Amino acid sequence: MDKSEYTSLPPARIRNPKAPGANNPLIIRAYTFIPKTLDRNKKQPLIVFVHQGIHANFDTRDLHVVRELLLAGYTVFSPDYRGSTGYGRMFYEQIDYGGREVDDVYLGTQWMLETYPFLDPQRVGIVGWSHGGMITLLSIFQHPEFFAVAYAGVPVTDLVARLGYKPESYRALYSSPYHIGKTVAEDVEEYRRRSPITYVKRLQTPLLIHGNSNDEDVNVLEIERMVDSLKAEGKKFEYKIYQDAPGGHYFNRTETKLARQSRQEIYQFLGRHLQPSTPMK
Repeated sequence: MDKSEYTSLPPARIRNPKAPGANNPLIIRAYTFIPKTLDRNKKQPLIVFVHQGIHANFDTRDLHVVRELLLAGYTVFSPDYRGSTGYGRMFYEQIDYGGREVDDVYLGTQWMLETYPFLDPQRVGIVGWSHGGMITLLSIFQHPEFFAVAYAGVPVTDLVARLGYKPESYRALYSSPYHIGKTVAEDVEEYRRRSPITYVKRLQTPLLIHGNSNDEDVNVLEIERMVDSLKAEGKKFEYKIYQDAPGGHYFNRTETKLARQSRQEIYQFLGRHLQPSTPMK
């Protein structure tokens, strides 16, 4: 990113009142990116960028995507929700997979709208890949009238199915004491409660989903099940499952021709609903 063209504000401190301890709220840090030449005298759209990874953080790997969004005229907000790395063991173990981490993203978005009066509350989009895609789906299912549009790339959709094809080392993370604390066999309903596929009836937000048949992380069966479930409920949405696209799980965040074409599809979809100041052609 050329920092001479864009203003990247320092991490924001967002208090989450739902965190344990009424007198000791959890502090959620987030990054905001605002186009330097943005006309703040007009209402402008906001993109909530939910980072990937069960335990990860917003980092440089997706800055090219942020830069493209900034060029289109979007302000971009990316929270390091509970469980993100880089903030110590206590914060790491505050993870609430498919639970309060979704609250962190929602409350942070409200904070953005309260802090920056030029942002239009009617033009808020949310995007995410992988675990970020899962939080994106849960966000629009829990707050169906809040977001104007959503994009979920290779999203985790069904924890029961996912834990069925993952190795024991991966499953052990979920059953650890600071995580869900039980295996799927011990509490299948808890895993369903934390899965986007459980809530497809709630879809109201314009939604685009992308998957890839050779995804080595989120098996395409999760995407297919989500698509079939949405269709069964008669929901209107858009989707595309790429066939053996180079890059696997990361296929449309690379710099291949296909990846750029895929991102262009995303930006066109977002643009129809958010009307940014300089939409990509």
